[in-house]
Amino acid sequence: MNINVEALENNQVKLIFEVDAADVDARIKRTYRRVAKRYSFPGFRPGKAPRPVIDNIMGADSVRTTVTEDLVNEVYPQALEENNLVPLQRPNYEYELDLVEDHKPFNFTATIVVKPELELSSYEPVEVEIPSTEATDEEIDAQIEELRNYYHDFKDANANTKVKPGEFVELTMTVTNEAGEEVSALSAEHRLYELGKGVYPASFDAELIGLKKGQEKSFDLDLTDDDSLITSNLEEKGMFHFEVKVDVIKNKVVPEVTEEWAKDTFGFEGLEDMRTKIGDSIKGQKMANAPRRKENECLMALAKRVEGELPEIMCETQETRLLSDFYGQLSRMGLTFDQYLKTMEMTADQFKEDNKKQAADMVRQDLALDAWARHFEIVATEEEVHAEFTSADLDDPDAIEAEWRKEGRLPMIRESIVRANALRDVVAKAQVSEVVEAKVEE
Repeated sequence: MNINVEALENNQVKLIFEVDAADVDARIKRTYRRVAKRYSFPGFRPGKAPRPVIDNIMGADSVRTTVTEDLVNEVYPQALEENNLVPLQRPNYEYELDLVEDHKPFNFTATIVVKPELELSSYEPVEVEIPSTEATDEEIDAQIEELRNYYHDFKDANANTKVKPGEFVELTMTVTNEAGEEVSALSAEHRLYELGKGVYPASFDAELIGLKKGQEKSFDLDLTDDDSLITSNLEEKGMFHFEVKVDVIKNKVVPEVTEEWAKDTFGFEGLEDMRTKIGDSIKGQKMANAPRRKENECLMALAKRVEGELPEIMCETQETRLLSDFYGQLSRMGLTFDQYLKTMEMTADQFKEDNKKQAADMVRQDLALDAWARHFEIVATEEEVHAEFTSADLDDPDAIEAEWRKEGRLPMIRESIVRANALRDVVAKAQVSEVVEAKVEE
């Protein structure tokens, strides 16, 4: 069997397969023997049924169809493996003969689309800025402010205080459905509630505005299409009747930053010791994140050098992959898409556009690494490919690797390894300078 590779326009590659007549005949004979042994044919012992009988019972083209499919499914992955090709979509087949025939060669072609070999505007080391690993006073102050908010307390507001947006209130309420039955999931007794956080719907918050301590209010709300946190767990939605009493309005009180607070609450020697320890913690986190941040900055800088149009099919495939991962995460978190959009304060169109941009960025980064690898002749060794399987938690890594090789899937592994090697090379050669976080963010 011969396999020839012909490069076409528009990132297409034609694989030309030539299977000689002797190979075709041998495959047909093996398949007839296999069918004769596998199935029971009246009047014949297993494996002894002649071809005319098999054709008569199974169908005249049954065996030839099986041989054709098996042959194509065997040699096409072999061509991918031998030529290290990663197709971007399913192949388009063309056959000289519809099915294999006795004593005749079988020739066919498979046309595939592969990634383009885009170039970079420069192959000089990238220049990037990353945050300094030292903790700034602003970062320490922000951390202390978070601690103040975490260790907050509440005190009752003045009796004349009215409920305002963002207020903390203590509520007692009874909620019933259209049948007059109490809904325990919505009802509450002396519940501390903060308006504007999406726990209850915005229409509920609006009913509370202007109420004072001890006042009561009755109102109906249609929660059919509501996606607030409290209603997401309701088995049935619809119209609900609320009987609400404002027990008290609360003022949030955060502690003052004093020597005593640092000592009594956290066990520090004082404020100076507190700031030192917090600074050390921030620095440790920054140092742990620094390698990844450096990689990201280098990769983004390299991607800006890509010249040429990104292939639409690669972007669409990456969009689909990102969406699949995203919805998997939502499912594990027990959130709906609408709840996510509300939390992130974005529309469905904004999400779609953001996903599209992220997919394009990832494709551009991959093609940038491919270009860097070609320029500096960075490859994936067979030892590295084998290590991908031995390092995984597999019962029989050698068998899995052999299976992937037979299926033509190892080129994808090599591609991933080459990109990882290229990224390490980019980072190793990069000219990196540390700057304060504010400048990086700007």
